[in-house]
Amino acid sequence: MVHIPTDRKYFRIGETSKIVGVEPSVLRYWEKEFPQIRPQRADSRQRTYQKKDLEILLEIKRLLYEEKMTIKGAKQRLQRRRYKKDDVTSFIEEIRIGLREVLDLLS
Repeated sequence: MVHIPTDRKYFRIGETSKIVGVEPSVLRYWEKEFPQIRPQRADSRQRTYQKKDLEILLEIKRLLYEEKMTIKGAKQRLQRRRYKKDDVTSFIEEIRIGLREVLDLLS
């Protein structure tokens, strides 16, 4: 299992490359292919990745290298995963609203 340092907020491309285990050129290519990856730019114009970016990059690597998916297949999988999270979030919000209504009725 890959360890992402928790004491840091931002990682430069070289550090990210070592953590993820791919060359910086691969990271730059994945940025073009996967809209989920949008590193910020430091004042020096160097890419800076956050922990969430590293998690997505590790998932992309797993899909491509371990599951042998194509770029297109990995994009679709990540897209479906995002929608599932959005669905769960909206479902929880609906429950929260319903519970507030019940509390109002009981008050």
